[in-house]
Amino acid sequence: MRTPIQLILVSLSLSAALLGGAAWANTSTAVATPAHTSGPAATAIAAPAGASTPSANTAAVDNPYGLGALWAQGDAVAKITLLILVLMSVGSWYVIFTKFTEQSRMRQHGKAAQGDFWAAASLRQAADGLDAASPYRFITEKGLESANRHEGLLSNVDFNTWVSMSLQRALGTIQSRLQDGLAVLATVGSTAPFVGLFGTVWGIYHALVKIGMSGQASIDKVAGPVGEALIMTAIGLAVAVPAVLGYNWLVRRNKAVMEDINAFGADLHAVLLSSAKK
Repeated sequence: MRTPIQLILVSLSLSAALLGGAAWANTSTAVATPAHTSGPAATAIAAPAGASTPSANTAAVDNPYGLGALWAQGDAVAKITLLILVLMSVGSWYVIFTKFTEQSRMRQHGKAAQGDFWAAASLRQAADGLDAASPYRFITEKGLESANRHEGLLSNVDFNTWVSMSLQRALGTIQSRLQDGLAVLATVGSTAPFVGLFGTVWGIYHALVKIGMSGQASIDKVAGPVGEALIMTAIGLAVAVPAVLGYNWLVRRNKAVMEDINAFGADLHAVLLSSAKK
């Protein structure tokens, strides 16, 4: 026969065994339920695996380190530097296109002058057959004017010397006209990289100030300001390179145009001298 103490211990052991079994059954049910549940609970569990949050889409669309951020976060000095680079770029491209058009037009005038000019009955008739804006007509007009003005005090100057001086002045005027605008390209090509470098230095200065104020030098604090500053250097190079290439290209084309004009001036000089001897 068991004592009361033994009966109490046996009762406690049975109670613990029953409670443990109930807890294990509840746990197994909780683990097994999601695998076979098709109600709202299963939908709530499966939703995070296939859904994309709005914050992720927004981060993929918005670029915090682009040109928009550079303009929005830049101060007055940075914005003025950007505007200067934009004006330089617009001015250089304007000069490139206008000079190219002018040179093409002069080449067309040269073809017209070489076509029917020397077949005319007189220089006056040949000059009237050229376009009013043609540099070849300008040279011809100056040559005829110098021949007709060789009188008075000018008659003391040799006719050959006088006509040569007049034609050389006309050729110098045309050459100066061809070189108009090239100084803009040379200036932009030589100064735009330094303007961009100034913007870079200014941006890095502000980046260091922000880092010092925040007390953190992590990559997320440094990447934005430093990247925006380096964009200035890239813009400066993007402005300077077309200006330098356009300058060299236009100078080479000017040389070809002036060679044709100088040859025409030499032929005109010979015709004027032969006309004076008659």
